[in-house]
Amino acid sequence: MRRYAQLFHHWFRSLLLLSLLTATGAQAAEKIDLIIDTDPGADDVVALLFALASPEELQIRALTTVAGNVRLDKTSRNARLAREWAGREEVPVYAGAPKPLLRTPIYAENIHGKEGISGVTVHEPKAPLAKGNAINYLIDTLRAAKPHSITIAMLGPQTNLALALIQAPDITQGIKEVVVMGGAHFNGGNITPVAEFNLFADPQAAEVVLKSGVKLTYLPLDVTHKVLTSDARLQKIAALNNNASKVVGDILNEYVKGDMEHYGIPGGPVHDATVIAYLLKPELFTGRQANMVIDSREGPTFGQTIVDWYDGLKQEKNVFWVENGDAQGFFDLLTERLARLK
Repeated sequence: MRRYAQLFHHWFRSLLLLSLLTATGAQAAEKIDLIIDTDPGADDVVALLFALASPEELQIRALTTVAGNVRLDKTSRNARLAREWAGREEVPVYAGAPKPLLRTPIYAENIHGKEGISGVTVHEPKAPLAKGNAINYLIDTLRAAKPHSITIAMLGPQTNLALALIQAPDITQGIKEVVVMGGAHFNGGNITPVAEFNLFADPQAAEVVLKSGVKLTYLPLDVTHKVLTSDARLQKIAALNNNASKVVGDILNEYVKGDMEHYGIPGGPVHDATVIAYLLKPELFTGRQANMVIDSREGPTFGQTIVDWYDGLKQEKNVFWVENGDAQGFFDLLTERLARLK
């Protein structure tokens, strides 16, 4: 009887070890291979700290920068600042496109301040930019990648990826998904009555990405304007009392003022950070597949994203359009991740 008990004990231990190894392997397999394309920007910096604090889920290959909220030299410096604040200097930062494909450049200094980050003092980061440029980096990396393996988080104008696709259309084989903060449908725009800034800043680039056939998810103003700061949520971030929470608190306390006043809302959106939350915990968000087109014609609807939400035209559903999100779940997750940083 004792021999059977020993055999059962060894069998049970082996089974338990196998299940642990299987679970560990599954977790490793689920890690997202990620490139973050960004134009920091106050909310971009929050998004970058959020992402850089999540190495268990996000294997960040690089940050690629683009002109958008401010000029390229400032967005590139701000991305390196976020990297420094997160203590993740090993993540390379590549500078990309200094201007849109066709349109006259525009910036959002009225929202983000002249340096691109309001509420904090900027400085020149210790770690420099990576050698080379973002467009070549995207081409080389996506060509060398396993089929449909790399996710791209798109937090600004889509110029870098569009230029890469124009030069090397075959790189779509390396892309698993492109997750975009951009666009507006139900909510209306934030730079014109119908257009959101990232699309308005380079609608032709967004069209190139849309027409490339890659898997696309959009987190538009429709959802970001439902995920708002509150005094209680900002107080929880402040209570972490580390450097990252102080940076995020100082940025948000200044950044959200404009939207609160302009829209008459009780808190402010943290637009780009919703992309990171979606990657980490997609169950916080809901949406549907729909057909979307982008208006790149000069005129009052320039930069508008037109979404056939009710499928009236019976066209190909080419994007997953996120329409709602769990605001408290978002801020709980953001706060938990910021607590991991210094």
